Amino acid sequence: MFSFLYSESHKLRQSAKTWLELADRVHKFRRDVLSEAQNARLLAAAGDVRGRLQEGAGADLLKSSLAALEKTLRETGGRIYPANSLVENVEFFLVAAIVILGLRAYFVQPFKIPTNSMWPSYYGMTAEYFPAGEEPGLLRRLGRLVGLGATHYAVKAPADGDVLMPVFSNGQPAFSETAGRSLWVFPTMLHEYTFSVGGEQVKLKVPAEFAPEYFKVLEEAFKGDARSLPEALQRAAARARPLAHSPMVVREGAEPLTVFWVPVGKPVHRGETFLSFDLLTGDLLFVDRLTYNFFPPKVGSGFVFRTGNIEALKADPEGGDKYFVKRLVGVPGDKIEIKPPANAITDGSAPQNANEGLLYRNGKPIEGAAAFEKNARKEGLYPGYTAEGMLSFGETVTVPARSYLALGDNSPRSKDSRYWGFVPEKDVVGRPLFIYYPFTSRWGPAH
Repeated sequence: MFSFLYSESHKLRQSAKTWLELADRVHKFRRDVLSEAQNARLLAAAGDVRGRLQEGAGADLLKSSLAALEKTLRETGGRIYPANSLVENVEFFLVAAIVILGLRAYFVQPFKIPTNSMWPSYYGMTAEYFPAGEEPGLLRRLGRLVGLGATHYAVKAPADGDVLMPVFSNGQPAFSETAGRSLWVFPTMLHEYTFSVGGEQVKLKVPAEFAPEYFKVLEEAFKGDARSLPEALQRAAARARPLAHSPMVVREGAEPLTVFWVPVGKPVHRGETFLSFDLLTGDLLFVDRLTYNFFPPKVGSGFVFRTGNIEALKADPEGGDKYFVKRLVGVPGDKIEIKPPANAITDGSAPQNANEGLLYRNGKPIEGAAAFEKNARKEGLYPGYTAEGMLSFGETVTVPARSYLALGDNSPRSKDSRYWGFVPEKDVVGRPLFIYYPFTSRWGPAH
C-alpha cells in the first residue's frame, strides 16, 4: 500500500527476494526432470542473487544478477515460469470452487424458501398485483428487481374481445405443467396458464410453487364484487354459458380433464395489458450445516432437512428428494398434540376455524420460539395451529427414536409432519442462519 514511499533500491531488493522464492520453487518441483547441468545453472544463478543481497550490492550489479536468473528460469521453469495467465486463472477458479463446495458441504449452504409454509417467519414467493394504469415503469421495475428480486409479468391482449379463462369443472383456473429452468440454468417445473381473446390465445408461465399466490393475483384482477374468484367464475358461466370445452392434460401421463372457457367480464383491445403483477422471490438464507453435527437440534429452532427418505412423500408426484424448512416441535420421546382452545371448552364459544387449536408438548403449551407464542395468541400475521392429519383433535403423537416432528409456522397452508410423518435423523441438514436477500426488514439473522 505504501510502496510509493520506498526507494528504488528497497523495491529492487524486495523484488530479488521474490525471484529467489520462485527459483526455490522451480528447483524443488522440477529438479527430478532437469539435467544436472540445468540444476547447476539454476542453483548458481540463484546463489549469485543471494550473494548480491547479502553483500548489499548496488542496483546495477543486482539488476545484472536478476537478469541472469530470469534467463535461467525461462530455460528451466517449465509450467511454473514463465507464468501462463490462462493456467493461473484456471487454477484460481478451481481452488475457489473447491473452497466454495467445501463450505457448502460442511459449513454453510445457501437455501431459497420456495413456499409460504413458514410465513410470516420466512417468506416464500409472493405477488403484488397492479391495477390498470398503476403498472411500474422501467426504472421502478429495475429497482424492485435488484432490491426485492421482483420479476414482472404482463399479459397483453392478442386481439379485441372478451377475456376468456379455462376453468376445471371444480371452478379452479386450469393449467398444464411443463418443464422449465430457474435462472436460465436450474431445472424446475412451471405451470402454464392460458387466456383467449377474440379467438387468439396468449400463455403465461410461472413457477409451480407460485400457484397459490397466482390464484390471489387472479382474484384481485377478475373477482369484481364477488367474494371469491370461483364465485365470480360461476356467475360468469351462469350469465353466458361457456363458449367451448376441451380436454387438457395437466401433467404428462395423466388423464385429460375437461376445461370450460369462461368469460371473466373484462373486454379489452388488442395490445392492452389486462393482467400485470410482480413475482417477488422467496427469502434467500444461509443454512448452518455445522452445529447439528455436535449439538442436537432444539425444539423451536428453524429446521432444514431432506425429504428423500420420507415414505409418504415418495408417492407424491411432486415429491422426490428436496430440501424443506419447518420449525422443530418434537424430539425423540416427546408427546405432541393439538388441543381445542380453552374458551371453546369453558364458555362454548367456537373459534372461527373449527380446526383451530393450541400446540402442546409433553402435556404443556409448547415453548422454545417466539413463533409458538405468536401462533398461540394469533398475534400479527401468525394464523395459529390447525388440528389436522395425525395431529387432529384427540390424537397424541409420540416421536420415535432417531426422528423429529416438524411443523410450519403458517399451519393452515403448511404440508408438514401432520400429513407425511416424521423426519429421519440422518436427513437433518441444519438450521437457518441468516437471511441475505431480499433487502427487506427481514434481512439479517434468521429466527
